[in-house]
Amino acid sequence: MCSNAMEKFSIAFYFYPCLLPPPHSATIMSTPIASSGFGLGLRTDHYQDIRAAAPGSLAIDWFEILSENYMVRGGRPLANLDAIRADYPMVMHGVSMSIGTPEGPSLDYLRDLKTLIQRVQPLWISDHICWTGVHGTNMHDLFPLPYNEETIKIVAKNIRHVQDYLERPLVLENVSSYLSFNSDTMTEWDFVAAIAEESDSLILLDVNNIYVSSVNHGFDPLTYLNAIPRHRVQQIHLAGHSNHGTHIIDTHDHPVVDPVWQLYTAAIKRFGAVASMIERDDHIPPLPELIAELGIARHLSALALNDAADTAVIGDVCIPSSAHLLSS
Repeated sequence: MCSNAMEKFSIAFYFYPCLLPPPHSATIMSTPIASSGFGLGLRTDHYQDIRAAAPGSLAIDWFEILSENYMVRGGRPLANLDAIRADYPMVMHGVSMSIGTPEGPSLDYLRDLKTLIQRVQPLWISDHICWTGVHGTNMHDLFPLPYNEETIKIVAKNIRHVQDYLERPLVLENVSSYLSFNSDTMTEWDFVAAIAEESDSLILLDVNNIYVSSVNHGFDPLTYLNAIPRHRVQQIHLAGHSNHGTHIIDTHDHPVVDPVWQLYTAAIKRFGAVASMIERDDHIPPLPELIAELGIARHLSALALNDAADTAVIGDVCIPSSAHLLSS
């Protein structure tokens, strides 16, 4: 559990008014885009290899960029982005929106983000269900939120404002966590599902984060998967972590481990052919090594979809398709 001081600080910042502009009259309808296959995070270490390869020759369907790295006026990052964007679709993934702060994301941030959206024309835009700072100060971390109705209302309101401003649906990721709040009144999975439904947004399901939190908090990760509405899942993240024995930290600096691959297989069986990607942010290996790891995701996804095709799902209970036909 977190300290009382930390909880009081986290709850206290929920009383500031929203700084976002009023929403447009148009309503943004959030429907997942059909799977775009398998992607990788675009990292500077791989710029040269990607640009040197013939278009379409790499076994990568799309790249996910870290939005903040390209929210600049010019320079080499944008030059590389434009060159690679000419050959590959892009997804934009942010780490500084701070959708969980009561005043909402800053207007300056959203203006810069919208400018980048217009440049990149991404398949979709994502960020995290978290807060990253207060009073305009970014603390460069993804802090968890209290799981209760008050938080849901604040976050959902912010999401609706942002979706209207960007004129795009938002895809929001579950974060890993290492503490809980005394004011929690529900599980994380119910919290994530409620935010998506209340705000009409989509979900970036990070199965590594689910696994990390399941170990740290002692819950069944399959219970988490089964609580997430199928029609809300747009994308899946895969990543490695650091296991310290008593706890696990989401570090994105190791290959995906077997328990996370197993959870990914279960996720594909439940949600279907969802766009999937591997994140690596430290100890970044050569591009061919990451492409090989992405091949594991392709293979496991194909196997899971084949198994799902032979299985009928009623609620969260799976039975053979033939038995389902006989009972209908």
